[in-house]
Amino acid sequence: MPASVFPIDRLRLLNKKPLNSDASYVLYWMVANRRLAYNYSLDRAVEYAMRLNKPLLVVEPLAKSYRWSSPRLHHFVMEGMEQNLSASGKMPLTYYPFVESDQYPQSDMLRSFSADACVVVTDDFPCFFIPKLLKSLGRTVPCQAEAIDSNGVLPMRAESRLFTTAYSFRRHCQKVLPMWLQQSPSPNPTQDTKLPHLQDLDENLTSKWPSAELLLVGEKGNWMQSVSTNLQTPVTKLTGGRRAALECWRLFKNRGLSGYDVLRNQVDQKATSCLSPYLHFGHISTHEIVKEIFDHQEQTPDYLNLSKVDGRREGWWKMSAAVEAFLDQLIIWREIGFNRCANDPNFKSFNTLPQWSLITLNEHRNDFRPYLYSLEDFEDSLTHDSLWNAAQNQLKMEGVIHNYLRMLWGKKILHWSESPEQALDIMIELNNKYALDGRNPNSYSGIFWCLGRFDRAWGPERPIFGKVRYMTSENTARKYNVKSYIANYTDKEQGNTNA
Repeated sequence: MPASVFPIDRLRLLNKKPLNSDASYVLYWMVANRRLAYNYSLDRAVEYAMRLNKPLLVVEPLAKSYRWSSPRLHHFVMEGMEQNLSASGKMPLTYYPFVESDQYPQSDMLRSFSADACVVVTDDFPCFFIPKLLKSLGRTVPCQAEAIDSNGVLPMRAESRLFTTAYSFRRHCQKVLPMWLQQSPSPNPTQDTKLPHLQDLDENLTSKWPSAELLLVGEKGNWMQSVSTNLQTPVTKLTGGRRAALECWRLFKNRGLSGYDVLRNQVDQKATSCLSPYLHFGHISTHEIVKEIFDHQEQTPDYLNLSKVDGRREGWWKMSAAVEAFLDQLIIWREIGFNRCANDPNFKSFNTLPQWSLITLNEHRNDFRPYLYSLEDFEDSLTHDSLWNAAQNQLKMEGVIHNYLRMLWGKKILHWSESPEQALDIMIELNNKYALDGRNPNSYSGIFWCLGRFDRAWGPERPIFGKVRYMTSENTARKYNVKSYIANYTDKEQGNTNA
């Protein structure tokens, strides 16, 4: 991608150090956009390598000591690394996967690999350990460093205003999306590109931080033998990586998309996209999903300029109700979370809830609670409610919860916790520990939505909830067929579906 067309709104300088054109390579430190296609970070790194006529080194590290590290998360990431390794063989770059182990700690790796880099390009991501990493990276490396935003259709920092509702954000998006949809990262960043070959890396680097190539092409059952993670959360059946992400999208596009608006809340139907874990780990891009939708509809973003800006979900895209409902989730609801997390450093704080929510929850904090459960009770699915227990069991077993039940899951934690602050802490802990798509702006949006963020005040006012939107398992069971879901995710009968 030529420098003249690189979207500057996606670029964030991490330091004021100069390029080092005398160094040996351009370094892309891949930590969030874990894919070799439709990736603005890779586009930027390729641009530098072409301009400087230098080899491109792509390092994808996987640390073991981050909070909530577990075999579950490691396996999902490593399956993506295995596929990146395979795909890189057809590209004019050097891909270097590294998996931190007890024998080979990652400490000082970035500093050492950047010592001979002309420039360092990395991924911008507003959650988890990455903001802290980016601050350290800018100070640590000896050359210019840039963080690139390839998270969504809208650059997450292009608008610094914090949006309080999906309606206000949707209205904003209807004004700017026609412009941003004209831009896309490259589906094949190195196509028809000739870059110098990287000679063997310094042995001091490869011996201290050996490539994980042999590990990744070996038996998956051996992947965790030398890695001690903080938690032992078990691996799920869901396969990680780009191939699995594209197959997941293909199946949904061909089988589920046409009925998405009607069936997505049906607990007994497999009508959701299941793309959230792949989007979280960067195995697939929203740009390629949206492009395929436009191609299938035989439309281009140009025609959106004729749509009325009114903040309504229906009709603006001029597509079917099902496709519009899906795009609303993929872009509006997903990216309002990136806007919040990128522009509000306190996004995880209870006090960042809207004022009406803080007031009403505080007014009802001393209300009688029919049930009180600890973090351990919730974690072990020991509530009186079999539907809630089933949802928690699905989270523990599969790393996901059905989208509709995920809302109920959070609402009932609020209902059965000693305080709304404790409820928030419990939701964050369980979600980040077990969910494949945890530790993500979209997850924090869902958790805080249960307490009022991006929502409005509702009536009638209720105990504990006050004016926060109320949900019950009983009403859910009346609206949807939950019996088969409970049966699938219940090891033993632990109570009736009520409350």
